[in-house]
Amino acid sequence: MEITFLGTASAIPSKNRNHTSIAVKGFGETFLFDCGEGTQRQLNFTNISPMKIDKIFISHLHGDHILGLPGLIQSMGFRGREKPLYIYGPKGLMKIKNCLFNNGINPVNYEVNIIEVEEGTLIETEEYIIRTIKTKHNQVNYSYSIEEKKKPRFLREKAIELGVEVGPDFGRLHNGETIEVNGKIIKPEQVLGPPRKGKKLTYSGDTRPCKNMVKLAKDSSLLIHEGTFIETDKDKAIENGHSTALEAAKIAKEANVEKLIITHFSNRYTNLKPHLKEAQEVFKNTEIAHDFMTIEI
Repeated sequence: MEITFLGTASAIPSKNRNHTSIAVKGFGETFLFDCGEGTQRQLNFTNISPMKIDKIFISHLHGDHILGLPGLIQSMGFRGREKPLYIYGPKGLMKIKNCLFNNGINPVNYEVNIIEVEEGTLIETEEYIIRTIKTKHNQVNYSYSIEEKKKPRFLREKAIELGVEVGPDFGRLHNGETIEVNGKIIKPEQVLGPPRKGKKLTYSGDTRPCKNMVKLAKDSSLLIHEGTFIETDKDKAIENGHSTALEAAKIAKEANVEKLIITHFSNRYTNLKPHLKEAQEVFKNTEIAHDFMTIEI
């Protein structure tokens, strides 16, 4: 998966930080997580085509996470998009769509499908699973994870020992099919290794620390967690339903993640070294996100 931070600010953008949005390319698809104001312009500075965006996942309905949707939807229409767009988010998202389409957005010639989510598995394909869970903000917030479904290793020598010839039958067995060789049934479990864990990405949206966030992020390859404030402003974090950088690091540690990236910074901070310092005191493998930062997992 290739992850690009299109915006890393919180409620008020700055000269260097746009409103929140994160693009993920993987499994032959392009996903957006949140779509703050200006997201479509940010895309112009990357190699990510808005026409290739398949699904958008909205954490909650605050403006800094959704106000990029109208322009993005309309621009896709102006550019001749034909394939459907799927937008997932909390209850109330359908009302927003209806308002936009009845009061402002020019008619588009492609489907815009709204799915109001509930906790659990949202999407499961042969390649990945996307899950969501409610976390703790001052309105309903859903955090999301994408987990790769990695096939067990194919035991080539074992298959040959069982009489399977090199060729298409190898693929059939690796894909979970039972085959017959010289009247003998060969089952996939006879030639497959133990289950392998795939890469996992978890995104917090806006949240206070909570057990559900730990549950969703458990054993992630990468946790992207908001760290709007630092500990000296913890009272503001609590008042506004946000986390400090230190609290994000504690979540990462408790969830046993491999790497933490902190994002969604209040514009009161021009220097983010204190965010990084306090987080790394708890969880060393922490980075601070910036607009157009791209990483792979």
